[in-house]
Amino acid sequence: MASLMKLRNVNKIVGVLRNHNASMASAAVMPNRNPDIQHKQVFINNEWRDAVSGKTFPTVNPATGEVICHVAEGDKVDVDIAVKAAQDAFKLGSPWRRMDAGERGYLMNRVADLIERDRKYLAELETLDNGKPFQVAYNVDLELVLRCYRYYAGWADKNHGKTIPIWGDFFCYTRHEPVGVCGQIIPWNFPLLMQAWKLAPALSLGNTVVMKLAEQTPLSGLHIASLFKEAGLPEGVLNIIPGYGPTAGAAISRHPEVDKVAFTGSTEVGQMVAADAAQSNLKRVSLELGGKSPNIIFSDADLDMAVDQAHFGLFFNMGQCCTAGSRCYVEEGIYDAFVEKSMEKAKNRTIGDGFDPNNDQGPQVDEDQMNKILAMIKLGKDQGARLITGGGRYGDKGYFVQPTVFSDVADNMTIANEEIFGPVMQIMKFKTVDEVIERANINKYGLAAAVVTNDISRALNVANSVRAGTVWVNCYDVFDSCSPFGGFKMSGNGRELGEYGLEAYTEVKSVIIKVPTKNS
Repeated sequence: MASLMKLRNVNKIVGVLRNHNASMASAAVMPNRNPDIQHKQVFINNEWRDAVSGKTFPTVNPATGEVICHVAEGDKVDVDIAVKAAQDAFKLGSPWRRMDAGERGYLMNRVADLIERDRKYLAELETLDNGKPFQVAYNVDLELVLRCYRYYAGWADKNHGKTIPIWGDFFCYTRHEPVGVCGQIIPWNFPLLMQAWKLAPALSLGNTVVMKLAEQTPLSGLHIASLFKEAGLPEGVLNIIPGYGPTAGAAISRHPEVDKVAFTGSTEVGQMVAADAAQSNLKRVSLELGGKSPNIIFSDADLDMAVDQAHFGLFFNMGQCCTAGSRCYVEEGIYDAFVEKSMEKAKNRTIGDGFDPNNDQGPQVDEDQMNKILAMIKLGKDQGARLITGGGRYGDKGYFVQPTVFSDVADNMTIANEEIFGPVMQIMKFKTVDEVIERANINKYGLAAAVVTNDISRALNVANSVRAGTVWVNCYDVFDSCSPFGGFKMSGNGRELGEYGLEAYTEVKSVIIKVPTKNS
């Protein structure tokens, strides 16, 4: 553990997870900066194939701006083929439908074993394609990925129904059955983890899947497809399409033979996915969308701990988190000291290539994202927020943004209302509990929130009053496969993870049988 503790950025992440009964890898692992890219094609029916159109698209290393390789560009035609394969795999009497629930669980655990075997390689792909620090990808992302697959492997033979004592001479029981063909569309900020959150419950419960990977980060997700095949997953059960949202993604959400669609991404695209689902076949929809999470810090909190918590809650993963604590409300008695310490902490972040273990912060995922963040920073300055550190691009190579902190931010400013999805902290002042709860709830999002205080009554009051799917108390970004995750309001609907996460991939059927009686 000692070598891991030397990693400056990972230390805090690991500390958060260890406090939540985590057991991270015990030593730092030295990565290969140029991993061999094994899979670049569409994966359908357990076969690797080119896109029908023959098109490819470049995937880029965000630390350098250089093309890593070209990947097959799937579109509607490929999605149609994949859906047909998934339908065939879901037919009654197919190897997948006849597989015992317990065997599905064993298969998911075999996949987890293979991920553990290839853990270093997968983390290398993640850093190369996404830009996140390798030690974070290896020690945090992959650890949570493994836990997710193993957690839902355990649910495979436990998602069962009930017997119900209805009125009359009848025997009533419920069956929990798989939904069918599930379309899944995942984002680029946590490619492997978001893939696990969707594949693990869907496949453990016997569904079949057509998944679109984010065009910015397809490499690690394609390798996972090869591991499912190696583990013995029957043909057609898992189909993975790299491609673009308006073509491949829309083809999934609009497909009349897809029974359920799950999407993680922006609220704007989520609205389109829901509309597509309604207009096609009223397929079931679960959405995990944007956030503008309030992080409420009271003056009785330990100041250094509060600064550390807020810094981690905003800057983790280069600020590219839907849960980022980007509305940081600080009680007026400690406001000035909090601002000063937060500024110094941001200034001390080291920025650079994620393969260098000395760097806390890697690049943003692509040039478009970098430019959006820089535009939001400019807007913050133009609207009167006080920029106290950062505010610009870092270096002239790759897509790096300086760690940025604004103080004196007003609730009506754009940076206080819109998701920035980058390393930009906004700090606001409040006076009373009632005031800050009201301000926290004004925003259209409701994904997450946090409160930092030593007063448990106050903490519970805030936690119960803030409209958010997750509320952290004296911590931030603590995730566990057992705990459900999802949002209120325009942050989406449905829940992922935990027992609640099974509902999205389960149909409940009632069976009612007439019971013969002596007089019948």
